[in-house]
This record gives sequence, C-alpha cells and structure tokens, in this order.
Amino acid sequence: MRKLILGFHVSSDGKSADADNGHPGRHDEQSSCGCFSVHDRRMVSVVQNVAIDCANAYELARFWSEVTGCPMHPEDRPGDEETQVMLSEGPVLYFNQVPEPKTGKNRLHLCLRPESSREEEVERLIRLGATLVVDRRREDGTGWAVLADPEGNEFCVLRSAAERVATTP
Repeated sequence: MRKLILGFHVSSDGKSADADNGHPGRHDEQSSCGCFSVHDRRMVSVVQNVAIDCANAYELARFWSEVTGCPMHPEDRPGDEETQVMLSEGPVLYFNQVPEPKTGKNRLHLCLRPESSREEEVERLIRLGATLVVDRRREDGTGWAVLADPEGNEFCVLRSAAERVATTP
C-alpha cells in the first residue's frame, strides 16, 4: 500500500509558497511540529476533518482514496452526499456534495509528500485522473507540481524526503 504524507498549505495572498522549505505557521518554538504542548493550559481545538465541497462525493472520495492509499469509510456507498477517506494519521478527508460549482482558486489545499519520487507520483496521479495545473519544478530538483483532482481542486506534489536530502546543500 502506498502512503503519502499530507500537509496543509494556506495562502492568504493568492500566491503559493514553497511548502518544501519547513513548517510555516510555527506557533511554539518548543514544539517541533508547531503545536502547543499538552501540558500547556491553553484552550485549543483539534482539527477533526478537512472538508472538500464537490459535485460527486463518492467518486471524489474514491479518487482521494487511491491517491492516499487509505480506505474510504466502510459505510460509504455510490450516491452518498457525504463520504470520507480515513487517513492513517491526521484528520479525515470529508467530501460534501454541494449544488454550486467550484468557481476559483482554492484558498486552502493539500500538499502531498510521496514515498516514491515526485516525478513518479505526478505521473501516477495523472493516470488516476488528476491534471497538471502549474509546473513549479526547478532544474536543481527543488520546487513542486500543482495538480487538480477530477473536480478541479488544486493540490501540490512536493519532493519526497529522499529527494529533499539529496538536494540539500
């Protein structure tokens, strides 16, 4: 089973930043992931799911299940207006069928870090039904590729961990 590591990238200015260069949005220098310690007495919320509006919840969840190598919720069936992909770590990918179409660039998107090479993963995702939107890969091996799922939701494919190590000076 293939496993992808998902990251979340929020763009407030409509431009995409290189999520390959660390952990943006670090909240606490004591924590390597940027989250507050469980011993910190602050009130916090836990991300339960990432909701994705779509025209066909079941079909889009099937696509993302193939992308991530993680199963759909066992009760999901064709025609369901709400479906889920049960990621092995982190929040659930939740697909919510809505009547209105996608009208612009995503303000929040998923960033995928493949276990295989970035190029192999981009080719695999295109075979699954994704389309290449913008190619931000550079000759020195850095950068990323922006793809869209079958309903036009953009996501990025970053370098694998091994590729990052190989191109780090």
